[in-house]
Amino acid sequence: DWAAWAEPRLVGPKGEKKLTDLKMKVAVTGFGSIGIGKNVGGRPLKINGQSVAYGIGTHATSVIGFELPSGYERFKARGGLDNGGTDQGTCGAAASVQFSVYTAAPPRTVLAAKSSSGGGAGSREAKDAVAGLDVADGLKANLFASEPELLSLTNLDIDHRGRVWVCEVVNYRGNNGKRPAGDRILILEDTDGDGICDEQKVFHQGRDIDSAMGICVLGKHVIVSCSPNVWVFTDENGDDKPDKKELLFSKTGGAQHDHSAHSFIFGPDGKLYWNFGNTGKAVHDKDGKPVVDMSGNKVVDNGKPYFGGMVFRCNVDGSDFEVLAHNFRNNYEVTVDSFGTIWQSDNDDDGNKAVRINYVMEHGNFGYRDEKTGAGWKAARTGMHQEIPKRHWHLRDPGVVPNLIQTGAGSPTGITVYEGRLLPKVFWDQVIHCDAGPNVTRAYPVTKDGAGYTATIVNLLHGARDNWFRPADVCVAPDGSLFVTDWYDPGVGGHRQGDIDRGRLFRLSPEGTKYVVPKFDFSTAKGATKALTSPALSVRYMAWTALSKMGGKAEKELAALAGSKNPRHKARALWLLARIDGRTQHYLDVAAGDTNSDIRITAIRIARSLGVDTIPLLGKLVGDSSRQVRRECALALRKHASPKAPALWAALAAQHDGKDRWYLEALGIGADGQWDAYLAAWLEETEAPWESVAGRDIVWRSRAKVTPSYLAKILLDKKTPAETHPRYLRAFDFHEGPEKDKALKSILGL
Repeated sequence: DWAAWAEPRLVGPKGEKKLTDLKMKVAVTGFGSIGIGKNVGGRPLKINGQSVAYGIGTHATSVIGFELPSGYERFKARGGLDNGGTDQGTCGAAASVQFSVYTAAPPRTVLAAKSSSGGGAGSREAKDAVAGLDVADGLKANLFASEPELLSLTNLDIDHRGRVWVCEVVNYRGNNGKRPAGDRILILEDTDGDGICDEQKVFHQGRDIDSAMGICVLGKHVIVSCSPNVWVFTDENGDDKPDKKELLFSKTGGAQHDHSAHSFIFGPDGKLYWNFGNTGKAVHDKDGKPVVDMSGNKVVDNGKPYFGGMVFRCNVDGSDFEVLAHNFRNNYEVTVDSFGTIWQSDNDDDGNKAVRINYVMEHGNFGYRDEKTGAGWKAARTGMHQEIPKRHWHLRDPGVVPNLIQTGAGSPTGITVYEGRLLPKVFWDQVIHCDAGPNVTRAYPVTKDGAGYTATIVNLLHGARDNWFRPADVCVAPDGSLFVTDWYDPGVGGHRQGDIDRGRLFRLSPEGTKYVVPKFDFSTAKGATKALTSPALSVRYMAWTALSKMGGKAEKELAALAGSKNPRHKARALWLLARIDGRTQHYLDVAAGDTNSDIRITAIRIARSLGVDTIPLLGKLVGDSSRQVRRECALALRKHASPKAPALWAALAAQHDGKDRWYLEALGIGADGQWDAYLAAWLEETEAPWESVAGRDIVWRSRAKVTPSYLAKILLDKKTPAETHPRYLRAFDFHEGPEKDKALKSILGL
């Protein structure tokens, strides 16, 4: 339980030495973070209500070790139960702790207790960093770089030359100002291919990038996310020093807050994708003016219509701004695959075991706050989940997109999609993600499930013997290996930084694989097309930019790639082929006729991206055998002005089976703003929708003026199971006006 080492000190010929003045060499705790002068909850140490003059707060089972200086012969301390534990009601009353002191490493029986916390009592020295980690079968981790050359690391990117760019953060929160010259952007290079950095440069250092949370390297441009600003540094002459610094966005999020602006990435459509968490609050352009998105809404967290964390897409100059999804808590980073499918993680209100990974269905509401009232998840509502991790995201409310997977407690951070082939097959084309809380970097192999996905978990790196391992970001290198930054800290969360003297960068690859970066030729269509197949986004950016400028001159090479057996390579080629003047419709037809459903989905996304009239394409695909393709058709009908749109939506709705929440939410998003027309078209073809499971489902999700009358019919129908009544009553909360009042009176027999 909660414990305090009170007044721990060494005594000898040199006098007394407070143990709190020494650096811990080993620091493992079963809960929270070991505190100097604080308990594991970050509050002042107290024993039996009395303040402790100085001491160390920990939690069983823990192991704390020091290297003893000369001149001291005895150790003195008081051990006691900290009030942080004893004040916890009946649980605290039952607390007990055993205190032990050793002059050498504790017995194995003591060390074995580390497994309960996932921590370890291993060395904190960089030379032992890899030994503290468990690595997935078929892979080897090596320490690419570490302290003292680099300190606490947040985000990273890897350029087309294979050089690793990192955000090195010292001036964070409680340590703000400890590095007067400011935080740094570093360039790390391995010049001899042995997997170890042997050349380091400072690209930029300054107070303008203190606590930077994101970096994206696009050729000569470097985008640094450092709320409240997003900076673009430009190196015009290639000397690895910025010649120009410009704002891309401003007044976006709170300074030094990791719930604000995160990293940018380059998508297969030539656009930038990024996000912020629930302290982002609003996006302003470089001149400080509020950004208005392509739907005509100010990008503001005020419920009109957006709440909380959001996902964005825009051109590289910040124009054509879109809010792709909203109502997250702290969606730390976003990633996108070659088909244009978007993925990210989201953190819960700490301590509720509700961390989640999301497939980001475009324009979806992801349920952190009540859509209508803005209330948090604790607010009472009809039919809510009893299980807190699910209640947390309002998953029983109509209009909330499901989660891909919930991973429990954690502090999720960086994310990427691995589209390489160097790593073992289980990781091919999968989301790779860091979670600093449980000290792990994982993959989430996905399986298509109706119109959505399910996922499992496979670990890549785990701090099994070193629970200071805090993976902050992961990135794919041009050779297909993975790099992981390590914030390296005794704790995580609470905006604390307990260690500013260490930071690490790991490379993951099959054993014996040298770090050899392929050579790329972006000056020819053949060379650039080959580069487009790279697993590294930085390389694909260079290739995409070159091929886009070539236009029709690159068609032959790109068309050959569009015949690839690798559907992701095919998709990358099609995104560019459809941009060639006069060839758009041809390549849309090619993609729409492909046997792979992901390519047919890509056809719809390409058409939307290029502003092409999607109605002819959707007319061909609304009856597609793939529910995922039909999902994408529904999303493409959102706010569509064509008079043919309602009938197409009705055709999609008629194929709902009443069991697929992903499909139902896609229908809901597609009908947004046009529910009266869309639902009317479906009702014309549907008899007694309150009698079938699928019909009741669509009515429950709908927001038309006639919806309340149908909800009443469902509730009054004796065939409607009584246990489902709260679900339909909850749906009334999303309606207002005389139609709602009339329907409620009919239920009451008034």
